[in-house]
Amino acid sequence: MEPATSVWIFAALVFVVAGLAKGVIGMGLPTIAMGLLSLVLAPAQAAAVLVVPSLVTNVWQLVAGANPLGLFRRLWSMMAGVVAGTLAGAGVLAGNNTGFAVLALGVALVFYALVGLAGVKLAVARRHEVWLAPLVGAVTGLVTGATGVFVLPAVPYLQAIGLARDALVQALGLSFTVSTLALAVGLLRLDAYSSVSAGLSLLALAPALIGMWLGQWLRRRLDAATFRRVFFAGLFLLGLYLVLRGIA
Repeated sequence: MEPATSVWIFAALVFVVAGLAKGVIGMGLPTIAMGLLSLVLAPAQAAAVLVVPSLVTNVWQLVAGANPLGLFRRLWSMMAGVVAGTLAGAGVLAGNNTGFAVLALGVALVFYALVGLAGVKLAVARRHEVWLAPLVGAVTGLVTGATGVFVLPAVPYLQAIGLARDALVQALGLSFTVSTLALAVGLLRLDAYSSVSAGLSLLALAPALIGMWLGQWLRRRLDAATFRRVFFAGLFLLGLYLVLRGIA
């Protein structure tokens, strides 16, 4: 059944807001879009709508940086874990049973954001990346498959390996690109796509790009300390939103 005009308009506004958040802090598009679209669409259908705008904005975020190939060489084992975990966990999302997973993800995000705002810095020594990267990737993939959100534990890990601001945003783009592709494959395997979802996903691209452009314009005007505060404040709000969504 074709969605009402109000649903199309609502989705466009959602993706402008989600793209704006992504442009400022490098993330937030799937979290915001999944949460709000789930008010009018089934979770698996909302995740399917995410695919095109999420993929295009993440590729843009990835290639806008200085050395995407260098980042991929450093993070390839994490990306392999993301793919494996997402494919394994996609059945949870397609089964529309995501309430507890969303709540747990929100609580973890709120805790991590509060730790970051308090000034506590996590650090991972380079020698530990060999075994920790694929583990983080696999857990991130499982969370992605269950909720359609790509944030944990990928974001804390990428921060902990000592990437500079722009490299961190670029690494998030890489992680989210791989997560989006893996989620798309998982949903295809489970027949979770429809022509309506595909059409809405294509139409959502323009609003998402407009929002992301505005967000990047704002990010270029933030110094490093302000960016850090905005980054963790954004995580806190995303986590709080997921908590409220999970208990609703």
